[in-house]
Amino acid sequence: MLIALERYFEFKRLGTNWEDRNPGRRNHVVTMAYIVFVNPSILRETGMPFEAVVAATCLCAGFGSILMGAWARYPNRARAGHGLNAYFTYTVVKGMGIPWQTALARCFSRASRS
Repeated sequence: MLIALERYFEFKRLGTNWEDRNPGRRNHVVTMAYIVFVNPSILRETGMPFEAVVAATCLCAGFGSILMGAWARYPNRARAGHGLNAYFTYTVVKGMGIPWQTALARCFSRASRS
């Protein structure tokens, strides 16, 4: 299985290996575990259900990681960042007083036009 993956990611042609491709893999795993709890904690302040945001964070990280490997052929992990979550929570929802449902719908409508 490992040899097939090395062939798929073209390690030999690129002159690389698993160690070179993922030097901070332990840090990535810890960061992903940390994000699973911190991201929902930030978004909970908007009124979003904590369990739903935990599930969405995990699904998006998993799907993003699989997509990076399968489509982009780049064996890496994708994870959420805090910058936009904090902006969404503290500026848009709490600062401007926009309900989280409206703000989230606006995010999706804006993204679909890009």
